[in-house]
Amino acid sequence: MIHHLYSDGGSRGNPGKAAGAFVIKKDEKIVAEGSIFLGTATNNKAEYAGLILGLEKLSSLTKGEVRCFLDSELVVKQLKGEYRIKDEGLKPLFAKVVQLKNNFEKITFTHIRREKNKEADFLVNKELDNN
Repeated sequence: MIHHLYSDGGSRGNPGKAAGAFVIKKDEKIVAEGSIFLGTATNNKAEYAGLILGLEKLSSLTKGEVRCFLDSELVVKQLKGEYRIKDEGLKPLFAKVVQLKNNFEKITFTHIRREKNKEADFLVNKELDNN
């Protein structure tokens, strides 16, 4: 069974108060969700944080096929090798995602429009509002 991971990150100010979040779905039903407050960070670091948090949770749910959906074109293109990582602060986050990828039989990363990522975006803003 394929799991879908929707992740998002955001920062109010860049850098500024930041958070990441994820929603995991199986058969269109939410099976897990979570968020993390990061303190001060860039938007791109927050995007990676949401993805990493989601992949860590997914590791406990499945070893099978995972489809990841992000509204960060930059992160998706970096993970696909289409963009180089120039920001030194993103390199360890990228490496963590590469490490987590090995937990799954198959994994894909797809850029989606922000409107298609409302549930993860809601969790990011809720986390930011509460901190």
